[in-house]
Amino acid sequence: MVDTKMRERKFLADSMLGKLAKWLRIMGYDTHYQSRYSPGQIERLVKADRILITRKRQLVAMVPAAVLLFSDRVGEQINELNARGLFSPSAKPFSRCIRCNTLLVRPGKDILPYCVPDYVKYESGDLISQCPTCGRCYWPGTHRENMEKQLHSWGVRLDHAPPYS
Repeated sequence: MVDTKMRERKFLADSMLGKLAKWLRIMGYDTHYQSRYSPGQIERLVKADRILITRKRQLVAMVPAAVLLFSDRVGEQINELNARGLFSPSAKPFSRCIRCNTLLVRPGKDILPYCVPDYVKYESGDLISQCPTCGRCYWPGTHRENMEKQLHSWGVRLDHAPPYS
């Protein structure tokens, strides 16, 4: 059984769930994902208080607290997780790098000119965020609007948080 009283939900997506991992990060959840895991790595990550999400029955046999998903579609997978009470109202959408899972920060003024085009700097200024690990920059725009629409179509309601922590 999954402990649903965890303060901050931290997920571990198996190698089949890369798209789901990306969307969980967009929603603000700390989600570890790799395309391959070494022997024993999943067990170590689960011991570090991560909830294993998988579509593989053999992983559930190894990690009984794992959450077995039945759908192969991201929206339905999100609905399965929501139905199990795994989403927290304290999650901060658009606060994590969708590539490397790091919390986003406000970029320094010296970095900003190299991070975004001039028009974005002018229009979005204080709303620009950056991943301190991989350097990728994020700002509100049509991509974010499209992600919000997609999440809304899946039944996910977002509380608008600042784009960086």
